[in-house]
Amino acid sequence: MAETQKTATLTLDGKSYELPVHSPTEGPDVVDIRKLYSEAGVFTYDPGFTSTAACDSAITYIDGGEGVLLHRGYPIGELAANSHYLEVCYLLLHGELPTAAQMETFESAITNHTMVHEQMHKFFSGFRRDAHPMAIMVGVVGAMSAFYHDSTDISDPWQREVATTRLIAKMPTIAAMAFKYTTGQPFVYPRNDLDYASNFLRMCFAVPAEDYVVNPILARAMDRIFTLHADHEQNASTSTVRLASSSGANPFACIAAGIACLWGPAHGGANQACLEMLQEIGTVDRIPEFIARAKDKNDPFRLMGFGHRVYKNFDPRATVMKQSADEVLELLGVENNPILQVAKELEAAALADPYFAEKKLFPNVDFYSGIILEAMGFPTSMFTPIFALSRTVGWISQWKEMIEDPSMKIGRPRQLYTGATQRAYTNVEDRG
Repeated sequence: MAETQKTATLTLDGKSYELPVHSPTEGPDVVDIRKLYSEAGVFTYDPGFTSTAACDSAITYIDGGEGVLLHRGYPIGELAANSHYLEVCYLLLHGELPTAAQMETFESAITNHTMVHEQMHKFFSGFRRDAHPMAIMVGVVGAMSAFYHDSTDISDPWQREVATTRLIAKMPTIAAMAFKYTTGQPFVYPRNDLDYASNFLRMCFAVPAEDYVVNPILARAMDRIFTLHADHEQNASTSTVRLASSSGANPFACIAAGIACLWGPAHGGANQACLEMLQEIGTVDRIPEFIARAKDKNDPFRLMGFGHRVYKNFDPRATVMKQSADEVLELLGVENNPILQVAKELEAAALADPYFAEKKLFPNVDFYSGIILEAMGFPTSMFTPIFALSRTVGWISQWKEMIEDPSMKIGRPRQLYTGATQRAYTNVEDRG
């Protein structure tokens, strides 16, 4: 718990109540209202929890006004430029960057757990051939507790560690299997001689008739997408994982709950919405029309992939993602892809327009990640599963932190009740 050095006074009906104020290492002070109901008999009202700290955490810090994102104190830009996804996973899970020996041990554990139980292959056949990959992800990850029930006891530190390794290792395999299943192609087994991102790309795009040789530029871009989406503080899906885990649910069920929440278009579907907008624009010559519509207050059209709920300055992840997008588009070219041509021209037009600069509507991470995934050959239906794959380590880190907190208690939000007051039941024949 953060340090308490001062208090706030709440006056209600002539009585005053002293509330502790905690000062975090970063960010605004927090008024502790845990005893407010027992002492004053009132609740606070905060729809969306936009002004409520539901937990104390040492994992990720965001300052949306300044465009800051830190993982265990390290700026996301430095991690994306100098590190790689599995090293960031270790950092999120353990709090420190690994030594060379620790990194080797961690990578080896992940690599050697990438295969899924063979009976899970049959589990996939229960889904319709046109099932959305996210529907498959929710079902299969939730079902992992049936296949790996030797790592569901959350009170056992060793089982928690095994579940953590299995989830991080197997999520790319499950996501790739969901992709293959919806395309009607056979599953591709993981290979231990490939790195995490390369392995995922191969499992998605290789076929038995010929192997898929992973381009290092695409693998690096994929790794950056994983890294930049690894964790993002107490967002909706992370809060869902924490709330589910507060009941004592097994880790696979908790992560499945997070995937279900991420599926919402207001959360994980933003990059898909961005690509759909680019498809709606269609051709470069229509960009001025849509720019004008975005600036018209009476037009409901909005530029997707610009601006961010949290970041009121710039999205620190977008700078790195733009670099990857430029590298991928240079490698694969945009000449034969009108959607990518529209994306490049729309980016340039928006950045050059003072209206968007004044309102701080800069391209965000979803804009660039969608462009990269489209260029790689992923359909929009796979964008959110890839997001889920990336965010798994963040969910697990937050889950582990909560489970290991001795002050943990089951989540139980209150409400502002506006329904009917108590009334007597009447028999059906007496109702008018």
